[in-house]
Amino acid sequence: MRQLADIAAGLVAVLGVLGALAGAWAWWQGSLERRFWVLWRVAQLATTALAAVALIAFVAGYKPASGLFWLYMLLPIAVSIIAEQLRVASADAVLSSRDLDDAQAVGELPEEEQQLIVLTIAHRELAVAAVACLVIAFLALRVLATA
Repeated sequence: MRQLADIAAGLVAVLGVLGALAGAWAWWQGSLERRFWVLWRVAQLATTALAAVALIAFVAGYKPASGLFWLYMLLPIAVSIIAEQLRVASADAVLSSRDLDDAQAVGELPEEEQQLIVLTIAHRELAVAAVACLVIAFLALRVLATA
């Protein structure tokens, strides 16, 4: 059972590091590369798989070296969910800072201002997802240390 947990945690850690690096690079370049978002979704799926492995390990009666193992196995999926909520909040923050009620209000603005708002929101969302990837990678590495 430990080998399965190690493999799943290692995969999540690698995907998290790659996602963090790709997100940092895209943010620094000011681009909105689709590859990062695909990697982000794959990393999220991997966190779900890690939680499933935790459930299997628990049901199978696995006894880890530390009780923190269970926390580190489940926290990556929680971070993923929280990151999605923060992405929504970042869009709301950008709209609120410009005294806009919703996306329809953005549509009434001049084309250049619409593009600026969309890019600002997208870059904030990119930063949130990239940081979440880094946190997920750290937590997955902690699984390896506590198994």
